Amino acid sequence: MLKINIATFNLENLTSSRQHPEAFKIRRDALEPKLNSLDFDIICLQEINAQKPHKHHKREFVALSKLFENTIYENFYCSSTLRPDTDAPNDIHNVVILSRWPFEHRQQIYHELIPRWSWRPPLDNGVKPQEILIEWDRPALYVSLILPTGQRLHIFNVHLRAPRPTPVISARGQASSRAKLLGYYIAALKREGQALEVRLFAENIFDVEHDPLIAICGDFNADAHDAPTQLLRGAQDEAEENARMLVSLEERVDKAHAYSVIHAGKTKLLDHILASPALAACWRQTRIFNEDLQDEAAAKDPIAGSLHAPVVAHFHVTCDADAL
Repeated sequence: MLKINIATFNLENLTSSRQHPEAFKIRRDALEPKLNSLDFDIICLQEINAQKPHKHHKREFVALSKLFENTIYENFYCSSTLRPDTDAPNDIHNVVILSRWPFEHRQQIYHELIPRWSWRPPLDNGVKPQEILIEWDRPALYVSLILPTGQRLHIFNVHLRAPRPTPVISARGQASSRAKLLGYYIAALKREGQALEVRLFAENIFDVEHDPLIAICGDFNADAHDAPTQLLRGAQDEAEENARMLVSLEERVDKAHAYSVIHAGKTKLLDHILASPALAACWRQTRIFNEDLQDEAAAKDPIAGSLHAPVVAHFHVTCDADAL
């Protein structure tokens, strides 16, 4: 039997600056003991910013390397998203996966199955608006790895767009009610469209593997009942007896403690770990480390730690003789 801890943690714009080293020290002093307490084998990180070590160098994960330096995770394998069509990470909001075991395969998911498309808003006071390109804010990341038991584990790291309105140019002005309504609609298209693409990628795995071990993790910017989470969980199929429906493992936490963000005094569960039926059968416990969580509406810079709580799921995976 193999014990595995899979975690997801939004590190809230993790960055470092040579001009303000004290801000990073505050964050590291708060984050390092938190990370050590997670005792993870695999972690999906969101909002990892990349910095240039020198003016003319490509961006690297300088802050992330400093954060894990001299920790028990220092030598973990690392995979990250890249700025589309480049070989370097984006300046902000990359997603990263760290693993105790090497990766068998990695793939960035960014309009691989769903192409970008253009949408033209309705006429506005007789004016024909410009078409708007619908594309995801950032890529998702997929990796597979072979566990010591011989089984393949599939991990997706997702950071969906927040439901804030996308800026829209309107004949009535960007701050108009009409522009904001259109902005909310476009944000929903982006958030739900990317969730659909990740789920379709998972569907392809179900097509070729019997009872695959799949985990979709990350900051969905959505609660358990919102459309993006439902899309990622999958549709019920009576013929398959829910063999492809993913299980929300964070929902198994006591309701009073099932939250990962506090906003204006209200608790929200935005960070999730969804497991395929085969992986959910190995589940033992879910923990959400929200005891010292700050209210994001009242938090001031520099943030000590993160405004998201990490979520950790514990599994006992039994050896699959057929896989050895």
